[in-house]
Amino acid sequence: MTDVSTSLTLTVPFAIRKRGGRKLIITPDGSNAQPQPRVQVDSALLKALGRGFRWRKLLETGDYTTIEEIADAENINPSYVSRVLRMTLLAPEIVEAILQGRQPAGLTMARAMQPFPIEWEMQSRTVCVQPP
Repeated sequence: MTDVSTSLTLTVPFAIRKRGGRKLIITPDGSNAQPQPRVQVDSALLKALGRGFRWRKLLETGDYTTIEEIADAENINPSYVSRVLRMTLLAPEIVEAILQGRQPAGLTMARAMQPFPIEWEMQSRTVCVQPP
């Protein structure tokens, strides 16, 4: 058996520019070759949303009749249960943004558990969702 080593050289023209202290790779067509930033999924927000929707379903199906019953079963404070349940009233586009990691930087777990407008349109104005 013979071992044939072949080599392939590929040449790609590009330019490196400094913008705002960062180096950018510019392709021949003038576009930026930098990858898109990775999404930052907030696991605390995701966990709270999951809990909230699960607890809401338990209330709706009659498995539990009060927030206090859920708190006792989960061995947590009833006020925490009610604040997490409130998150299930977030506008669908805000919930979707959280699931996709596109929520605004200011939308933390603590902020999401604070009172917010019930109307979805008002929520969208007060909580800016980053575009996809």
